Amino acid sequence: MPDLPVHYFRGHDGTQLAYREMGQGRPVILIHGYFSNATVNWVNYGNAAAVAARGFHVILPDLRGHGDSAKPHEAAAYPPDILADDGFALIEHLGLTSYALGGYSLGARTTIRMLARGAAPSRAVIAGMGLDGVLDASGRNAHFRRILTQLGTFDRRSPEGKAEAFLKSTGADPAAMLQLLDSGVDTPPDALAKIGMPVLVVAGTEDDDNGSAEALAAALPRGQAVRVPGNHMSAVAQPQLGRVIAGFLGEGAS
Repeated sequence: MPDLPVHYFRGHDGTQLAYREMGQGRPVILIHGYFSNATVNWVNYGNAAAVAARGFHVILPDLRGHGDSAKPHEAAAYPPDILADDGFALIEHLGLTSYALGGYSLGARTTIRMLARGAAPSRAVIAGMGLDGVLDASGRNAHFRRILTQLGTFDRRSPEGKAEAFLKSTGADPAAMLQLLDSGVDTPPDALAKIGMPVLVVAGTEDDDNGSAEALAAALPRGQAVRVPGNHMSAVAQPQLGRVIAGFLGEGAS
């Protein structure tokens, strides 16, 4: 796997945030999921490389609290919609006017929030996300709060134990993760109905953790749903995910 250099930019509140880059061509920002980071979500299993191979300049931010970005513990560092704010700050930092945008899980919800607030990419990718997780951004908070406040108490084979192991493997900061839980913002159906660009909604065949991908695609004027092998945790490790995303983004340039 490539060892990509780390670059930095500042959020609107001054927080130092990290990103990596791969490939050359049309810009596309891909945002990782909760507990993860850009390298684990997009680089390690070849997803970013598959997109770069289609002629894209792939931009991979680490969300605040994750990866090489700052991990503040103060509640003030996690106001509502802060991750969308950070996404807009990255677009401004890079001076992007024409780009594509996407994300996995929390990164997908962040993408939806950016679209609802006026981001205008040529195409968007919503991966590992369903309608429930968009309409109710806090729907799974109790699950994650239980994990983060009871670390070390779960059977390693349980869903909680597996999530804790993943948290430790990626180096995400538990205190920052707790604060981040309260920053989610719901996106109502009328806001989804105003998102006009083509949107790919892709999820694992066994992944309904955040509701139905098909229902989310149907709520978007130009949404299309595709399933790839795997569940919420394993789909990112399958080559089909990167291929499907690369194919969809490539259609917009043909």
